[in-house]
Formats: sequence, structure tokens, C-alpha cells
Amino acid sequence: MADRLNGYRILILETREEAQFSRLLTEQGADVLQCPMFTIHDAPDPAPIEAWIKRCVDKPFDDLVLMTGEGLRRLMKVVRRIGLEEEFVAALGKARKFARGPKPCRALREIGLEPQMTTEKPTSEGIAEMLSRIDLYGHRLGLQLYPDKDHSVLIGAIKAQGAEVDTVLPYVYDAQAADANIVTAIDEMAQGRIDAIALTNLGQVRRLVEVARARGCEARLREGLARTPIASVGPVVSDELKSHGLRADISPAEDAYFMRPLISAMAAALGKNPPRARAAKAS
Repeated sequence: MADRLNGYRILILETREEAQFSRLLTEQGADVLQCPMFTIHDAPDPAPIEAWIKRCVDKPFDDLVLMTGEGLRRLMKVVRRIGLEEEFVAALGKARKFARGPKPCRALREIGLEPQMTTEKPTSEGIAEMLSRIDLYGHRLGLQLYPDKDHSVLIGAIKAQGAEVDTVLPYVYDAQAADANIVTAIDEMAQGRIDAIALTNLGQVRRLVEVARARGCEARLREGLARTPIASVGPVVSDELKSHGLRADISPAEDAYFMRPLISAMAAALGKNPPRARAAKAS
């Protein structure tokens, strides 16, 4: 498979953990243009995070729900700063651990732990559905949240099962800091300098459109997307594109909605024409 994307310039929109996607594309020879969509910062007030960690250490939770890998890594950063790493990891080891998709699983493995259950759907709804099958009555449940999301429905569903919920929000997004990156990416597409844009979650689509509207360049975005093949990892992203009057040109075959099948589909589709940079030189 090596070099199947050699010379093709692929735009990816970074959210929390697109490093693996970038690496996989680079291994196939692609020239990857990474566009950070959010700047992530530690929570401005560390006191609530420190207090949550100490509650966990003093009386380990019965259950722990991790929504993001970034969240656990940010918690570990605080844990190490306050000198409670060994105690905190031991406390987590005593809890039943539930992960919202594969990314929190990887973060758990980094500290030598494994989840008891992982959602089939990496969404809040998927978490609620999974927990609905679990006996939570009388349990203390630690819930790691992520920014820019109303979690009240999930919290309410867990409380309705008789659990006491203790939440922590260990990081924040600074979306404004990344707006300039997105405008630059839009210009690159509009000027025909991108061979394909690869989208791996629906939030990327929404963010592109939101920034374009806020910066007065939605028409330029649509112009750029009209001339740039759009690769979608699966139907959720494709449906979001459709809701904005856009289309997915490339998708993985046989319902394989993962990064590697998406890259294979991109290689097959893009290989029908030379990379745009090479074509421009030839002309």
C-alpha cells in the first residue's frame, strides 16, 4: 500500500486526536495539510479539577465514564502536578470504566488500565444507551465531560437510574484562535491547491460552515468544496454534508467506517488522475 497517495495533497481538519490519521496518510505518501479547528487549553480554574481528583482518591468511584481521551490526559496532567498519580490510577482501577469510543480506551491503556465497556456509537446517546443496561442504583459515578456540549440529558438519564453523578470538565476550547487556520484552508481549496479534503466527524462540517459564515466567506467555501473531492468516513458525516447542500465524493466500501478503509477509498478514487501539483507543473 506504500505510496498509494504519493504527491496528493490532502486537507484534514484537526479536532482532538487526528495525529493518527495524519500519520496513516503520510505513510501512504500523501502531503498532509493539517488545519487545527480548535485550540485546547487546560480549564482556567484548576481548583474544581483538583477537588474532583481528591474525591476520587479519597473514595474511589463505583463507576467512571470517560467521554474523551483528551479529558483523561488532561486529568493525568493535573494528577502528576499535585503528586497523586499512583493513588489516582489505583482508584480508577477499582471503578467500572466506560469509554465513549476508542479514544478514551487508548488513554486508559497509557496508564495501564482497560475499560469494562466501550460504546458502539461514540456519542453521548451511545453512552446513555450503554449505561441503561447497567445497574447503577446507589452508585457514585464519575463523569468526565468535554466542552461546548450540553450534557444535561446524559446526566439526567444517569441520575434517573439512581446514581449519584460527580462531573469534571478538565479542558476548554478556544475556537477563535483557530479561525484563521480554517480561512486559510478554505482559500487553499478555492485556489485548487488541494486534491481532497477528508472528514472524519460531523463537527468538522459544522465548524467549516460556521467559520465561513462568520468570516463572510461561505461562497468561497462552497466554491472550494465544489472543486475539491470530499472524502467522508461514513453516513453520519455524509448526512451532515447533505444537510448543508454538500456531497460526499469518496466513502469507504462495505460499511467499513474507519480511517484505513477511508484512506484506501481515497487512494482508489484519486489515483484516476494525477496530483494537482504535478498536473500544474506539467501544464
